[in-house]
Amino acid sequence: MSINLEQARYNMVEQQVRTWDVLDPAVLDALREVPREDFVPGRYRRLAFSDLRIPLPQGQVMMKPIEEGRMLQSLQVVPGNRVLEIGTGSGFIAACLAYLGAEVTSVEIHSELADRARNQLERLGIDRVEVICADALDDYVPEGTFDVLVMTSSAARIPERFLQWVGTGGRLFAVRGHSPAMEAVCLTRLAEGHWHTESLFETDLPRLVGAEDSPQFEF
Repeated sequence: MSINLEQARYNMVEQQVRTWDVLDPAVLDALREVPREDFVPGRYRRLAFSDLRIPLPQGQVMMKPIEEGRMLQSLQVVPGNRVLEIGTGSGFIAACLAYLGAEVTSVEIHSELADRARNQLERLGIDRVEVICADALDDYVPEGTFDVLVMTSSAARIPERFLQWVGTGGRLFAVRGHSPAMEAVCLTRLAEGHWHTESLFETDLPRLVGAEDSPQFEF
């Protein structure tokens, strides 16, 4: 089984992620070394390295490996970066960010997901991640700003409060727009009120809790 698992991991990196123009050696190493299968719900373990979005509890999903790779590459994380993740989910992205050397604060509104991710990270000895169970759109207020902000669910528009949490020169990954053709973007904060936007790929992710569309805007 372990041989098959390692072959599937190799295929994921070389035949999926790399062919999607993810060439950053540090990102490819993270995807090789962080055991994705340990973050996937047990019944989907055999699909851990497939080109699929994997269901999580509470209606959430893990992004496809190719999407995770493009996202991580766009953020240009370097050791010592302060990173805020909105939506811990499985904990896999937080683990990859920690592998890249970041100090990660990950906020998850669902206690079930927060507890599971925290346990997995502790079991694997990943200690540069703090998982906080809170609502990032309501009661959570961070101390200071961050070098990188990662939003793992979608919103029609990026919430203004998240933009304020990114320091000058920092980067923000988000998925915005409407199903079924949402846009994944990486924003770089150039100065107060000035951002450079890079469009990365089309995707379709569940809404961030609290950022659901109002009925009058649904179509």
